[in-house]
Amino acid sequence: MNAVSAPAVLPSFTATPELADALQHALVDVTSLSLVTKQIHWNVVGPNFRDIHLGLDEVVTIARDASDTIAERMRAVNAVPDGRPEAVAGSTLPTAPADLTIVAEAVTYEVAAINAVVTTLRDIHKVVDETDAMSSGIIEDITLRLEQQAWFLSSQNYTA
Repeated sequence: MNAVSAPAVLPSFTATPELADALQHALVDVTSLSLVTKQIHWNVVGPNFRDIHLGLDEVVTIARDASDTIAERMRAVNAVPDGRPEAVAGSTLPTAPADLTIVAEAVTYEVAAINAVVTTLRDIHKVVDETDAMSSGIIEDITLRLEQQAWFLSSQNYTA
């Protein structure tokens, strides 16, 4: 396949290699989050199934929106996003259960998966913030939304 030649006019800002790598890392993890969350969504069973099932779809929506936002930001700053399966396979998320999963275990897994993404986002924040404040705002927004979902879900497993 032939490579596309560079446009006549480049964006006014071009990502540094460090910024591109940081955004790619975020892209991989949020894309993976959408996939593993759907896996849990399809296979969760037990008490309060419906609420968790629907709550997991909220996480999927956030993760899918985040992956699109990050990838489009990468293109806007002349970086090339990679969302191919082999790239996403390199995510930092824990492996999702392959079988039916009881609600409490599904919640525990999902919170761990969200926290893995949030850790990535917090780890890359400094380099993103130092090189592109606009991209930093995107990372901050995604982090806030995911942390809120982790709180919502973890409250399901709370016991007095």
